[in-house]
Amino acid sequence: MQKVYNEVNTLDKRCIKKYNLSEDLLMENASLNIANFIRKKFKKSKTVLVISGFGNNGADGIVLARLLHSEYNIRLYMPFALKSSIAKLQENRARKCGVKIVNKISKCDIIVDCLFGTGLNRELSSDSINIIITLNSMDSYKIACDIPSGIDIKGNISTIAFKANTTITMGALKKLFFTDKAKDYIGKIKVASLGVSRKLYETKSKSYLLEKSDLILPNRNKKDTHKGTFGHLSVIIGDKKGAGYISCNSALKFGVGLITAITNNEDLPNSIMTNKILPSNTTAIAIGMGLGDTKYKDEVLYSSVPTLCDADMFYDKNILKLLNKDNIVLTPHPKEFCNLLKLCKIDDISIEELQNNRFKYVELFCKKYPKVVLLLKGANVLIGQKDKIYINTFGTNALSFGGSGDILSGLISSLLAQGYSSISATISGSLSHTLAAKKYKGNKYSLCPNDLIKQLKKL
Repeated sequence: MQKVYNEVNTLDKRCIKKYNLSEDLLMENASLNIANFIRKKFKKSKTVLVISGFGNNGADGIVLARLLHSEYNIRLYMPFALKSSIAKLQENRARKCGVKIVNKISKCDIIVDCLFGTGLNRELSSDSINIIITLNSMDSYKIACDIPSGIDIKGNISTIAFKANTTITMGALKKLFFTDKAKDYIGKIKVASLGVSRKLYETKSKSYLLEKSDLILPNRNKKDTHKGTFGHLSVIIGDKKGAGYISCNSALKFGVGLITAITNNEDLPNSIMTNKILPSNTTAIAIGMGLGDTKYKDEVLYSSVPTLCDADMFYDKNILKLLNKDNIVLTPHPKEFCNLLKLCKIDDISIEELQNNRFKYVELFCKKYPKVVLLLKGANVLIGQKDKIYINTFGTNALSFGGSGDILSGLISSLLAQGYSSISATISGSLSHTLAAKKYKGNKYSLCPNDLIKQLKKL
């Protein structure tokens, strides 16, 4: 896991004070990281256009132009009058080195966006919008310095944003990268060192970016076992039985020893047992997928075993009976989460309001219900418990198909049945879901439930 921060200005100031560094030195190191990235990736014959704004982010660009001058064909474009003293200092240095300063955007191999930094808290001017439109239209490799211009401090985009192939961010990862709206603009993220290692630069954090190494797959290295050794999952089958069946099938392929479909309908594959009541040896329950108006027994609500709730459960007031219990996992998509927030009397908001403030509402919910593990679906998955948030960015638009969420429910509940903690099951289930989709070799539009389930064995 990597630490993620709301802002890094505090970290910059701490770094300057604690390690006796200076703003100038931090800036030199920041730009050196971008310069070295370009040196490693591109031949010296390439043309680099650096677009610098009027503040410190623009100053980073001016430093970059100076560092690469005489190695590459550098063009420095500064469309606005410089405001910060350090930017003016850097311009003076660049001019003395002979950096070519241009007054218009022209064809180039590489674009480095240094217009605005993390402090953007206002609407873009029409001139800025036109510049970004022009840059986005160009067939060049695009690098964003710190963040792509146009993304605000909350990670939202009011009009337009620079669409980067790579974002080289300064010092540490920032939450604003991981909003759903930013995902199409940030490209690959690299963290630049500012003169000390990240271990020294970073402090404690309550938000974390998940990595592939955080996945803990089911492990069957014990030899003296039987089917009960690996848990017994009970899946409540609803009106749309296909959803419940998909969950059963994905759970069965993910290590659980026994699965029972709780249903009055026995027309299910032979690999899945059916029962009308909850078996006494149940070790986890999954409920909500395609539930509809199906009546379920009170024993489900009052059971002490780990329980996953999905889909239709977020429109059922009975879910309130579960929220103060241990080992409860909720997996809503945005619309369902909005309804859950309303049921819990946290807020009554639109989907758009939620999507503009995903971190905020996950934090509010987890503060009110600290025992619950919440997974909010989206382009980037947010997983919250108590005061911590974990971010899964491995999601792909290939997962945008009916049944995708049912597979996720099966994966997480399978791990719950096998004895994983609620947070560990949710993290590993979510990572398995997204990483399996990434391994699919077909066209993204062709992925379907059976294909995704088959990819699980390749993890």
